[in-house]
Amino acid sequence: MDDWQLTTGYLTVAIVLVLLNGFFVAAEFALVKVRGGQLDELVKQGRPFSGTARWLGDRLDGSLSACQLGITMASLALGWVGEPAFAKLVEPLLQAVGVTSSAVVQTTGFIVAFTVITTLHLVIGEQAPKIYAIRRPEIVILWCALPLKVLYILFYPFLIALSYSTSMLLRLVGIEGATEHDTPHTETEIRALIKQAHGHGELTRNEQRLIHAVFEFDDMICRRVMVPRSEAVFFDVDQSLADCLAVVQKSQHTRYPLCDDSLENVIGIIHIKDLIGVEADSKIDLRQLAREPHHVPETIPISQLLKHFQKTHQLMAMVVDEHGTVVGIVTLENVLEQIIGPVDDEFDTETPDITPDGDRRFIVQGSVPVGVVERKFDWELDAVDVDTFAGALLQRSGRVLQVGDQVQIDDSVAEVIEVEGVRATRIRVTLPESVSKESKVPSNSRQAPL
Repeated sequence: MDDWQLTTGYLTVAIVLVLLNGFFVAAEFALVKVRGGQLDELVKQGRPFSGTARWLGDRLDGSLSACQLGITMASLALGWVGEPAFAKLVEPLLQAVGVTSSAVVQTTGFIVAFTVITTLHLVIGEQAPKIYAIRRPEIVILWCALPLKVLYILFYPFLIALSYSTSMLLRLVGIEGATEHDTPHTETEIRALIKQAHGHGELTRNEQRLIHAVFEFDDMICRRVMVPRSEAVFFDVDQSLADCLAVVQKSQHTRYPLCDDSLENVIGIIHIKDLIGVEADSKIDLRQLAREPHHVPETIPISQLLKHFQKTHQLMAMVVDEHGTVVGIVTLENVLEQIIGPVDDEFDTETPDITPDGDRRFIVQGSVPVGVVERKFDWELDAVDVDTFAGALLQRSGRVLQVGDQVQIDDSVAEVIEVEGVRATRIRVTLPESVSKESKVPSNSRQAPL
């Protein structure tokens, strides 16, 4: 056989080995990147070779071993045939320019051949297929599924021995079981993925906010969303119907607890529809209209509270503390607002939680959740067992706050400007001079906690 025919054969084999190495690299990274749920979806869609891809995914350790075996064999063979092939191409060129020393020709040929082979191996046999497989794992796994399964079956006994040896080695370093590749994402990882998806335009800002709100939903308890007892509006059983209708006209709510003197003695819940058609001057007993009241603990997660509303069909509940004392009321609207944000009807006239009040000054409602204030002003209030900004200030000062009292928070000042009973309802926050208004100015609208 002539030298040029031998060289051509070596070159052809070298190129095939580079491509083969790229095939196994792409298959390996596609197997690692694609998740079980994606493979199941491909099967449902009836994509070609999707069943084979699912079969390989179910035997992930063996499939990866097959890829590694292919990569190793291709790389070793490439080093064996590639160097002489490219060296033979370089030698005539060196002789043509007058280099006749055999030592120089061999050395230069080896260096050039090694460089070319390394470049081809890295670019075509490693980097390009790896990156493509990472970005298009579903397409790649379908392309590679059938050849990889054939290799898996052909070398099955060797792969079993290889997997067993790997497992034994992993046990020595304290890792049991090598098959858990498709582990579920943690909440932190999912949040990071959501942020990444939003950054790439796959999720809108509203979709991102809703998903984050769902994560917070199960962690939030009833006490954080209830209407406190001091703000609850109720009917007294001794009131006349005309007086009750006056309460309705003023508060414009849909449901009202019916109580005997106070919320401690709840008789039932009256819906505004129950009063339709009843004459204002009638002597009807309100007890006849009231539905049975339901009580829930203040520590119940609002996810369970939602199930309670769905089960009982009663969309208002009385909230009690550990001593059985009624501390507030909660409705379905209070729960849903934690996911979708404020839901104000035609009669709601909610005062914004935080509003600008001049340069570096803001008016904050005392009922604003502590977490909202901390995020808006970049504070760490270290509030324990309190849920509202007013409660945090009360805890920090150690006494009942009066109008004009000031509480220092880092370099900022919180001044009480309105009090109802013993509770601070409006607070003026003054930020320090060094604070950038662009980074501190909060939104004027109410925000659902994220």
